[in-house]
Formats: sequence, structure tokens, C-alpha cells
Amino acid sequence: MLRELVYSFYEKRLTTDVRQGKMPGHVGLILDGNRRFAEEKGWNSVDGHQKGADKIDEVLQWCEDLSIPVITLWALSTENLERAGAELDDLLGVIEGKIRALGTDERTHERGMRIQALGRLDTLPESTQTALKDAETATASHGKYLLNIAVGYGGRQEILDAFQRLILTKAEEGKDPKTIAAEIDAKEIERHLYTVDLPDPDLIIRTSGEVRLSGFLLWQAAYSEYYFCEAFWPEFRRIDFLRAIRSYQARHRRFGK
Repeated sequence: MLRELVYSFYEKRLTTDVRQGKMPGHVGLILDGNRRFAEEKGWNSVDGHQKGADKIDEVLQWCEDLSIPVITLWALSTENLERAGAELDDLLGVIEGKIRALGTDERTHERGMRIQALGRLDTLPESTQTALKDAETATASHGKYLLNIAVGYGGRQEILDAFQRLILTKAEEGKDPKTIAAEIDAKEIERHLYTVDLPDPDLIIRTSGEVRLSGFLLWQAAYSEYYFCEAFWPEFRRIDFLRAIRSYQARHRRFGK
């Protein structure tokens, strides 16, 4: 009881402090640690992934409470697609279920939240593609909040795809290699990324104690602030989220200047 009271008091104090600072406009989240969480509990990995999926609802509420308008969740990497068949099927099943739930959830529509998929969607099973498209269609008219779900996503692959699309587009315009090379600049590349027209992430949070990006938004994260949390994703608490925001607010962002 005493511990709960102390926790509640600290959370309220932290919330008050954070509300006084500048909020990030775009938060990226690397949802790491579901399997290890399940292993510690003696559960099947699919149970860990389901707990991780359930956590998303809480985090979206936290973001709404702080009026953070853009959230990007990395749910499945291109490397994850190489996992053993049964485990991958279970993981994709959890992801599909969560995406469908988000697309039909009254809270999604009350928030005015649009859902958008990022990644090599053509590498995903048809059922996963359909779930993503249905969620995008169901929320297409919303614009207050934006939830990006990165599925089948890899940062290197995104940059490679952007270059390929850019070169093909210019080649179709009849331009020669020297002209194409001369015209390519950062703005041209950005227009061919999966995240076209999206703001770069201000803050990237990774759970589970791993201190690396693992390819998440490599191009877009050039000047992002990072926060690494020890908790596994299913155990990620509101206090952990508030600490990440507070850490972001305490930093002086110079953008390389």
C-alpha cells in the first residue's frame, strides 16, 4: 500500500513537471523485449507478444494526455520475418489482431487518429496487408493524431528502396546517369522514403535495455534524441514514459549546429 501511494505521488509530480515543458511532436517507439518478458514469466512467446500488443493502448492514451500528435511504433522488422515459421505466424497473428482492433476501436475515432503503415508491405502475408489497409481506410478521414505502424520495416531497406524509386523515376523521364547523379539531394531522397511528408522523430524510445537503433528510421533519426529504458515493453510504465519525456525536455537540441 505504501509503495503504491509513493508511486502515485511521484507519478503525479512527474506529470506536473513534464506538462510545463515542450512536448516532442513525434515520438518513435521500438517495442523490444516481448519474448524475454515471456521467458522470465515461463510463458509462450506469443503470450509475451500479446501483452506487448495490449500495452499499446496504454501508451496511446499517455500520448493523447500529453497532446503528442505523431507516434511511430516499430512492430516488426525485416529481420523478424526470418524467424521460424510457427513463431512468425504467431507474431503476425498478434499484430494483425491488434491492427484490426485499433482500426475499429471507438477510442481511435474519438481521438481523430489516422493509422498509417510503414515498411515493405509486399513482403507481408496477404492477411496482414489486408488488416493494415482496412485500418488505414477506416481512419483515413482523421487528422488530429497520426499513428504510424512500422511492419516489415528496416531502415537500410527503406533507404535502398528510396534510391531505387528515385533513380527509376528520373530514368523514366529520359535522364542520363550523370544528370540523375547531379540532381539527387537529401530533399529528393526524402520524397521517396516511406515517411514522405512526415516530420522526423524528436524522441525515440527503446525498451528492454538494448542501447541501439537496430535500423529504426535511420535517415529520419539523424537529429533525434534517444532514450533507452531497462523495462521490457510489456512492463513499460507511465512513469518510464514520463521520464523519457522529461529527459527529452532537459536536452538542448542543436541539430548539428
